[in-house]
Amino acid sequence: MEIPNYLIELLKNEYGQEISEEIIQGYKEKRIETFRVNTLKSNREEIIKYLENNNIDYQNWSIDENVFLINNSKQIKESNLYKEGHIYFQSLSSMLPIYYLSIKENQDLLDMAASPGSKTSLIASKGNNKINITACEIDKIRMERLKYNMHLLGVENINYLNIDSTKLDDYFRFDNILLDAPCSGSGTLNVYDNSLNKFSLKLVKNSSILQKKLLAKAINILKKNETMIYSTCSILKEENEEVLKEILKNRNVELIKISLDDLNKIDDNLVLLPTTIDGVLCIKPNQYYEGFFIAKLKKI
Repeated sequence: MEIPNYLIELLKNEYGQEISEEIIQGYKEKRIETFRVNTLKSNREEIIKYLENNNIDYQNWSIDENVFLINNSKQIKESNLYKEGHIYFQSLSSMLPIYYLSIKENQDLLDMAASPGSKTSLIASKGNNKINITACEIDKIRMERLKYNMHLLGVENINYLNIDSTKLDDYFRFDNILLDAPCSGSGTLNVYDNSLNKFSLKLVKNSSILQKKLLAKAINILKKNETMIYSTCSILKEENEEVLKEILKNRNVELIKISLDDLNKIDDNLVLLPTTIDGVLCIKPNQYYEGFFIAKLKKI
């Protein structure tokens, strides 16, 4: 599938010739498949035993030994390990925002756009099912998918709200919030699927409007002195830095700087794009990673 000229020009205007060409090359890479051990049901040793007994080549993600990289998922997706929720296929970039959440036991945590539950279940796993999670999803069909996945993966202490998160009551208060906001998906575009057919400049604009509303609501219902994560699978400033700049200017919130050093592990395949705000992450799409944006905020 061809990458449209208007997208090439947009990337060139934002990042310059050299970096835009690297991003476009990333769109043309066939991505490595990745899955994580669902520690609510299984452990690393069980998964390694299965992989080795079935002669499946794998490598561990240097950032987390419970995450595996493979070249072909067909056999694994036919296994009981997958069907019974012992493992979960999830991209590396999609996992990263959770590593920057300040997860603590017994906290009240809100996932504002939860379905299909990839990040929700990882939060539950990191918190050993001892976090009180409220998961929002506006679409009824996607909500049913979310509930199914959470049941399969053994997630407990979760409250489901089939609601538009911008309409959450301002009387709510949460210790922690994940806003993995709906976006244009400009970071996940790939010539091997139909994602390029779904991308448009109109979607970028509409997403930006919604993101600002969601982020404003998140700040309203976040407890004072607590933190939250804002993330998107976009690499465009209109959905990332520009959204943040407006919120930082008009709301009682400050940016908490994050970096790859916070992970305490190095992955040479994890490359950042330049940003107009210091202390945020914008991941460059390549063979291993989708493009992703992550920022941490504190209510003051």
